[in-house]
Amino acid sequence: MSSLAQVERAHSVYPERLDRKENALDGWTRKVVGSLWHAVRPLRARLAGLAREATRQERAVHALSDEQIRQDMRRVARDALDEPVATARAFALVREACARTLGKRPFDVQLMGAAALFAGKLAEMQTGEGKTLTAALAACIAGVAGLPVHVVTVNDYLAERDALEMGPLYAYFGLTTGIIITGLSLPQRGAAYACHVTYCTNKELVFDYLKDRVTAGGRASRAQLRMRSHVGPGQGHALLLRGLHFAIVDEADSVLIDEARTPLILAEKGESPGDPALYSQALALASQLEPGRDFELIIARRELHLSHAGRARLADMCADLGPAWTAAHGREHLVSQALRALHLFQRDQHYLLADDKVHIIDEYTGRILPGRTWEQGLHQLIEAKEGCPLSEHNRTLARITYQRFFRRYLRLSGMTGTAREVRHEIWAVYALETIAIPTNRPCIRTMAPTRCCATEDDKWRAVAQEVQRVRQTGRAVLIGSRSVEASEHLSHALTRAGIEHRVLNARQDAGESEVVAQAGLAGTVTVATNMAGRGTDIHLGEGVAAAGGLCVVLTEFHDSPRIDRQLIGRCARQGDAGSAVAIVALDDTVLREHGGQLHRLLRRLFPAGPPAFWVERLRHHVQRRAQAIHARTRRDTLKQDQNLDTMLAFAGNQI
Repeated sequence: MSSLAQVERAHSVYPERLDRKENALDGWTRKVVGSLWHAVRPLRARLAGLAREATRQERAVHALSDEQIRQDMRRVARDALDEPVATARAFALVREACARTLGKRPFDVQLMGAAALFAGKLAEMQTGEGKTLTAALAACIAGVAGLPVHVVTVNDYLAERDALEMGPLYAYFGLTTGIIITGLSLPQRGAAYACHVTYCTNKELVFDYLKDRVTAGGRASRAQLRMRSHVGPGQGHALLLRGLHFAIVDEADSVLIDEARTPLILAEKGESPGDPALYSQALALASQLEPGRDFELIIARRELHLSHAGRARLADMCADLGPAWTAAHGREHLVSQALRALHLFQRDQHYLLADDKVHIIDEYTGRILPGRTWEQGLHQLIEAKEGCPLSEHNRTLARITYQRFFRRYLRLSGMTGTAREVRHEIWAVYALETIAIPTNRPCIRTMAPTRCCATEDDKWRAVAQEVQRVRQTGRAVLIGSRSVEASEHLSHALTRAGIEHRVLNARQDAGESEVVAQAGLAGTVTVATNMAGRGTDIHLGEGVAAAGGLCVVLTEFHDSPRIDRQLIGRCARQGDAGSAVAIVALDDTVLREHGGQLHRLLRRLFPAGPPAFWVERLRHHVQRRAQAIHARTRRDTLKQDQNLDTMLAFAGNQI
């Protein structure tokens, strides 16, 4: 987009980009040509030149008064959308404003990252390089230029923290800052989106967008909306967003890739939960079916299919159960959902129980998703399995995938420390070019050889011994786990070993900021799920850096090596000392589910656990297989969403 006037009103409601329509050949051509173009185009060198030019102007800008800086910024910000020279001037001005308001002078590499964001690129910046400030620099210039900016991050804690921390910089230029977090009312959300810069989480943003689409009744015009406000009750409240102008997506690989496997569905409370006895019967029937014979269970893909023999056996078991079980499609769907509830969704991994309710855990952030439920009776079946009161069924109002949503932004950018493995997919899906930004200081992190134990119990003992050894040297320790269940097992092991520690997971997240603030103090041991894996700044206490810095202990590999690198990246930031070690077990979930023949061979050859070399080979093997499965799931999800949109177009109710 070269100017504010060039916008597309895809749904005749507010500015956003039209959905891209392309066939397989179009996509393949764009991917290949784009890869070649990015390889020969020296964009990083141009960004470095821009940073040098901004530094050259630093002395002259320092001599300006506050009002002169504001006036100069208003003059150059709009031109900066197109002109590199004006961009250098704008970044020189915002760097000086940052020094005056926050007491921080952005490094040249941060200016490079901010310029990449401002140009609509994905900046890969290593952990600890100051991405929060980098995003604020780009958002400031865009806000002064008149673009409503959404800074999108992965959880409420980071959205609120970053908005409050960067608020004085925005206020310096007369920009207002809004924060969207869980629990806000519709008027509060509308006021936050009306600000120049809005910090929000990806899920809250997409659901607010879907609310607007429902309010608009699909692709309705503003005239139609005004008419509905007169003739239809409940249709007259204002839209929440002002359009999809400019988004800066923090932890972009998590939002745009990892979480893109599942569509987001906006629903409302609809039918009553139904007869509890029906769900109990479904669970009882499902428990009698045998895997391999009656149904096929593919845990790695989270897929479950009834076999012909299973359908026939189910029909026989339901012959005398009454009219609710006579329809083949209905009984097979309900029992299939019951099988999923029994075999694919486990307590303290995928959900937890609190206040006699089932709360879904976000597998990527480790946090509870308040108010979210599974659809098509799955949530009620899990409630019945756990003996909880049944909640009402939800009625689907609208749905969209992250792929389709973020492609609708007129200007999209992102930043993360782990993008190189998925840069081709990010370009193919979002047309986002990935630019690697150099570090400000060399990283001096040390990585110890991976240790692999035979069983999980052996692993917890080994972790406790390693933690005891490290903390006695005056260092701080952060231990990462994949689930609430794993973090609590580890907590019990540390307690038995007499090691004082703090736990941060979805069940114990109330004091997150306090736990994170103390995690870098000498001798402190913190056990955390993925909640501490992204965007968490752990500041070292007195004497910790000299003793060796923060030690990160990884207790289980994730499906993606990027998530492992995010946790490891909590240590040795900005040139500080730090180390990391992975202590895993052969019966860990990801190794067991994706290891295949190699996993079984290593278990036979090394009963006490294989050496580091073979563990690394196994890790590469399982993560490559898991990522291939997830990539296929994302492609299928996007294709399904596009096909559904095409079918709904005939009814005039597109999202």
